[in-house]
Amino acid sequence: MSEDRADVGGFEHAQGFVAGETSGSLGLGPLEIQYEELFGEALADGVITAEERLRLEKAADNLGLDRQRLLRLEQAMVAAYQSRHRVQIVEHYEEEAPSLAPLRVEAEGDAGRALLLKRVEQLQARVKELEEELRRAQAAVNVEVDLTDLESSVDYAGEDPDEVWRRLRRNPTSVEGYRQLFRIQTAKGDADAAFRASEALVALGAANADEKATFERGRAQTLIAPRGSLSQAAWHDFLFHPEQELLTGQIFSLIAPAVLVGRVTSLRRDGKLHQPSPEAKQDIAKATVTAVRAVPWAAAILGLACPALYVDKTRDAGFEHIPGVPPCTVIGKRVLSGKSQLEQAFLVGRHLTWYRQEMYLKTLFSSVPDLEDLFLAALTIGNPGLPIAEDMKRRVTPIAHAIQPMLEAQQVDALRGCFLRFVEEGGRTNLQRWSAATDKTAARAGLVLCGDLGTALSELSAEEGPQGELGKDLLWFSASDRYGKLRRQLGVAKAAS
Repeated sequence: MSEDRADVGGFEHAQGFVAGETSGSLGLGPLEIQYEELFGEALADGVITAEERLRLEKAADNLGLDRQRLLRLEQAMVAAYQSRHRVQIVEHYEEEAPSLAPLRVEAEGDAGRALLLKRVEQLQARVKELEEELRRAQAAVNVEVDLTDLESSVDYAGEDPDEVWRRLRRNPTSVEGYRQLFRIQTAKGDADAAFRASEALVALGAANADEKATFERGRAQTLIAPRGSLSQAAWHDFLFHPEQELLTGQIFSLIAPAVLVGRVTSLRRDGKLHQPSPEAKQDIAKATVTAVRAVPWAAAILGLACPALYVDKTRDAGFEHIPGVPPCTVIGKRVLSGKSQLEQAFLVGRHLTWYRQEMYLKTLFSSVPDLEDLFLAALTIGNPGLPIAEDMKRRVTPIAHAIQPMLEAQQVDALRGCFLRFVEEGGRTNLQRWSAATDKTAARAGLVLCGDLGTALSELSAEEGPQGELGKDLLWFSASDRYGKLRRQLGVAKAAS
């Protein structure tokens, strides 16, 4: 089957569409993008020769790069390499290159000893400050109570959709719940909410004649035509699943670029780094393949940056994340043909969500134990005295040492602040729950873009079977006021007839 092409229409923004501020995307600076490749090549065999070092120095001069930034970048990549392969990097040159030369303190003489003693005093004072911060934070633990799922003991108000939504959240496949919601919203004259309730009933195979008629009048036949992008606030307030703890995501976002660089280094050394052919790179301004056109269309609506795109007709994949500096998307044969535009819209919405900086690490390390190690490593950077078990410390310390050199001073300060907030909020997180919540958030983003619950559920069913956890969450979300507010913000909600 040939590639689907958009010779006429498809994945175009409506006239008057206003792209909002791009926010939330994984960000990497030009230093990481340009210099990482050069240093990664030199690092590949575990030996940096004099010729390779000379080439790196020349590149640094030509690019006008800050030497302290280069030092941190190289330290992070070397630490990641040594941690992964348990070997020592060797450099073969007579004099230490400026890009790697740390500030020296002479060991000989009184002046040298004075400097060393002064530095020890500073470090001791800083340790005391951190210990005091920890004590204050531990003494200020807040107790939070979540009443969102509490059943009301008062008489049920049948005209209150909020109560129905709460009950549906606990039982998202309740036919009676969606039917009641349909009656309430129809009586209120909320055409979009009534349509969404009818859509859920059709998806459950339980719609009556009136509900089917409402659904048929409003069902999506074409792509949504929003008037603008989703804001950062809309993501946080309406699109994120409630169990996707924002603080956990913030901590991951601070270390994500550094972890990416380390991961790319390890994959390159193992010969597992996929590097798409330059000839496969797509010019999005001239693209005719519908799957390619879908990506910048979706990115603009979601308020995210569009990644570099490559097409590989032989790759058994859909929209695939490829680690790199910067990362990119490879579009494989699963979405190059045989998918409707609504299906592609759902899939690309899910895909792009993982480019958000607070979620990107899951594309590199999907297992919960790996995420736990990265989370603890980040907390260790925020508080080097973090009391953790010895076996855990042996796993986490090398990761922290690989990450920290890549961080700016303000990022380390931010991690310190995150640690204090983490302690204040109880010092606990459930990364299994957080990980599952991010999967639900990505599916919700897909639904926002395709605007058709049946399409979204069909794609999820192919992955997890009918009545899977993602599908049940999407059923509830589709009928919720959160989704309604997102649709109104985009300007795609159904108007009263």
